[in-house]
Amino acid sequence: MMKEPLVYVNGKFVGRSAAVVSVFDHGLLYGDGVFEGIRAYGGNVFQLDAHIGRLYDSAKYIQLEMPMPRDELVEAVLATLRKNQLRDAYIRVVVTRGTGDLGIDPSSCKRATIFVIAEPAVSILGSKGPKLHNLVIASVRRDSVDATSHEVKSLNYLNSVMARLEATNAKANDAIMLDSRGFVSEASATNVFMVKEKKVSTPATSAGILHGITRAVIIRLCSDLGFDVTERDVTPFELLTSDEVFLAGTKGEIVAIGSISGKRIGSGGVGPMTRRLYQEFARFVQRKDQGTPIYEAESVRI
Repeated sequence: MMKEPLVYVNGKFVGRSAAVVSVFDHGLLYGDGVFEGIRAYGGNVFQLDAHIGRLYDSAKYIQLEMPMPRDELVEAVLATLRKNQLRDAYIRVVVTRGTGDLGIDPSSCKRATIFVIAEPAVSILGSKGPKLHNLVIASVRRDSVDATSHEVKSLNYLNSVMARLEATNAKANDAIMLDSRGFVSEASATNVFMVKEKKVSTPATSAGILHGITRAVIIRLCSDLGFDVTERDVTPFELLTSDEVFLAGTKGEIVAIGSISGKRIGSGGVGPMTRRLYQEFARFVQRKDQGTPIYEAESVRI
């Protein structure tokens, strides 16, 4: 019989079937919480410090008191991977406001709920090239920065869910979301990049985007390769008439875009700059200086 995966829940490891939260948890009732999606490659957790830092920033913004200091949460992530004997994995860290009353007032929640899930994940990096997807431009707009800003990686993803449903109904892989002004924001769960005349552009943070960890790496790689890269407002016209478009995110890694709302992007295939960045990113995630080793801290026990 296959051994049941273990999940870290509030300081203890329990089997997947026993990993539960209360029906009175405000994360379930109101989407009141934050999370991070993280990748491990070859025994190293990629950009772990950056992910944990972003999690604490998200919690600070919504005034959620984290139940442990950063170094302890790092160890909880590593221990979850060790317990499940994983080297290549997708990790989900979730922190909710905790159990409270049937009311939106968060003061009834006395202590946050925290859990860490780790599952095996096969990277698409290192294959012949990135996947090629087709998108639509969603009618659902990205929440503005003065509303439930997606700069916070919160548990409230209904905005993204509605856009993804629209894409599914249109038989597309995903949806491009515009901000309240009509500028390109991001896809339902990934950041957007476009290439025009060998210049790379990505929507600025003013478009209400998540400050993507992979996005930051791609911008760095562009600079290292000598590519002209700019963070700025991007119009739908610019996106649809660009030479290349690709998406970047932790779980999806890098995906090339062949068409948007039925309009072919460039050649309709994987563009040369997208392919080059894909190759460089595949090498970058394997660098030891960009990850936190899983199995060099085995003396630590959570």
